[in-house]
Amino acid sequence: MKDKLFLDTNVMLDLLGERLPFYDSVAKIATLADKGKVKLIVSALSYSTVFYLLSKFEDSEIVKEKLRKFKVICDTSDLTDMIIDKGLSSKFSDFEDGLQYHCALKADANFMITRNGKDFIESEIPVMTPDEYLISMKDR
Repeated sequence: MKDKLFLDTNVMLDLLGERLPFYDSVAKIATLADKGKVKLIVSALSYSTVFYLLSKFEDSEIVKEKLRKFKVICDTSDLTDMIIDKGLSSKFSDFEDGLQYHCALKADANFMITRNGKDFIESEIPVMTPDEYLISMKDR
C-alpha cells in the first residue's frame, strides 16, 4: 500500500513557490507522487491560500498554471460543513490547523507533512517534515 501524504499549506507553498531551503525535499516528494509511489492530498482551502500568497509575487495566470499542474499529482480533501464544525470544536489553537487536520483525517492520510509539527501535537496521524519523511522511507 502506498503512503497517503497530506501536505500542509506551508509545504504546498514551498513547492509551488520554490522557496529555499525547503523546496528540494518537497520536490522529491512531488516526484515520488508523479511516479505513483506515494499519494498526495491537500485541503481545498490550501489552493486559495497558496494562490493568494503566490500571486503577490508572480502573475496570477502563472500561479493558476502551477496549481493546475500540481492538481494532476494531488488529490483534494474537500472542506465540508462537517470539517468546519470539527475545526471549530477541536483543541487546535489555530483554526486553520484544525481544518487541515480534519481534512487529513477525512482523506485517510497516513502522514501529515508540514514544517510546523508543533502545531499538530494533538495529531493521531504521524507528523513529519518533508526531510523527515524522506529519511523514514529509507528506513523501510
